[in-house]
Amino acid sequence: MSGGLLVAGTTSDAGKSVVTAGICRWLVRQGVKVAPFKAQNMSLNSFVTREGAEIGRAQAMQAQACRIEPTALMNPVLLKPGGEQSSQVVLLGRPVGELSARGFFGGSGGSSPGKRLHGGRQQKLLGTVLDCLAELRDTYDAVICEGAGSPAEINLRRTDIVNMGIARGARLPVLVVGDIDRGGVFASFFGTLALLSREDQELVAGFLVNKFRGDVSLLEPGLDMLHGLTGRRAYGVLPFRHGLGIDEEDGLRVSLRGAVRESAVAPPVGEDVLRVAVCAVPLMSNFTDVDALAAEPGVVVRFVDRPEELADADLVIVPGTRGTVGALQWLRERGLAEALRRRAAEGRPVLGICGGFQILGEHIEDEVESRAGRVDGLGLLPVRVRFAREKTLTRPEGEALGERVEGYEIHHGVAEVTGGVPFLDGCRVGAVWGTHWHGSLESDGFRRAFLREVAAAAGRRFVPAAGTSFAALREEQLDRLGDLIEQHADTDALWRLIESGAPRGLPFIPPGAPA
Repeated sequence: MSGGLLVAGTTSDAGKSVVTAGICRWLVRQGVKVAPFKAQNMSLNSFVTREGAEIGRAQAMQAQACRIEPTALMNPVLLKPGGEQSSQVVLLGRPVGELSARGFFGGSGGSSPGKRLHGGRQQKLLGTVLDCLAELRDTYDAVICEGAGSPAEINLRRTDIVNMGIARGARLPVLVVGDIDRGGVFASFFGTLALLSREDQELVAGFLVNKFRGDVSLLEPGLDMLHGLTGRRAYGVLPFRHGLGIDEEDGLRVSLRGAVRESAVAPPVGEDVLRVAVCAVPLMSNFTDVDALAAEPGVVVRFVDRPEELADADLVIVPGTRGTVGALQWLRERGLAEALRRRAAEGRPVLGICGGFQILGEHIEDEVESRAGRVDGLGLLPVRVRFAREKTLTRPEGEALGERVEGYEIHHGVAEVTGGVPFLDGCRVGAVWGTHWHGSLESDGFRRAFLREVAAAAGRRFVPAAGTSFAALREEQLDRLGDLIEQHADTDALWRLIESGAPRGLPFIPPGAPA
């Protein structure tokens, strides 16, 4: 096999990331050397590759589906929102500046060095992303690309580098995924196609229905009519399955079990469950840190935004955030800051991760992210933080609680630890822990040791399950995605599409957009 495919969607959250990962896992099980690719990602959930590059976590998980190491080539442009109007631009794994939405998508605006690099024009990055894709295609038998949002966002088509822009530039066939669970999937398929230019439509090979509940035979007449109207076939109908998200780009989700409030919790091994409350701070980043806790039998994870919701929690986590000073202010305004102080005084467990670790310290000096200058922290840990312009991007390894730990760091804040008991790169005082290390709880031995400490401090007779392997659960999840494609998609037709491209002579569906 030698080819590629772009998985587009009728909307955000149609299932592009999941379908891309599923196709990747199906292909690698057929002996195909395959890689994922997303030209441009907007996400606060990111990951650090072995070479110290920051990319979207979804692409890191898709690389795992391919059984390869993720690299910066797989996600050359990452946008990390810092508010409603601006984002940090990460190019080939390194931050290059802040840009307004207008500055990035085609208007003026931006700040150095981002403005100098991009000239306020997203489309100037098209050559860069096409070069990255070409390098992957030279290395792998197939590259499965993921789009963003919808290819029919006609207001952004002129500067598009992630949907039809990349499809046209690399001559990739396009498969459009639609979420039937939210309704209107036939109109979404037809409308998406009809809003594309003639040149774009030539590359749209067909459709894939996602999240279907019920009898597929009842759907088939509609698919036949859609084929008659558009000349394009359906490549499969994927059934609805709980817990198949892979490190969502945004939203409050725990990847291994879908929406937290909907998910079933495995019974505890010991006599008690352990309740974990995660403060849903603004611009929360890498909330996937709690996935490993949610995978533990008897651990109940929920996101909270009111102080009374901390009352019955055995552990409170203050997670990472793209706006540390803003999140600190939010905690104070909500009364959560005072609730955290009371917990610490009572010896009840609190864990701060990355930005959450910084918030628990004595003070923050920030002339980079918020430009707020010196701001008092919660004073629960003997830590002083100064924001540096250079971002720390590393994959540290170490030991804590007598266990080996691996993690990754993504932060501008530099912490000076002046006391307490050492804990990874941070410290512990009483039942309050803090570290910059994301992903540390994925280390099974360390996670179990940490949960035993939490249970003892909380007075709970909770026992971690000895056999829980987070890496094995991830592999099971990716295999389920591969099974979904293998069992419910037309894999023969999908194989031909990846290898040979879109069928020729596909009809144009009016009105279409200007070329």
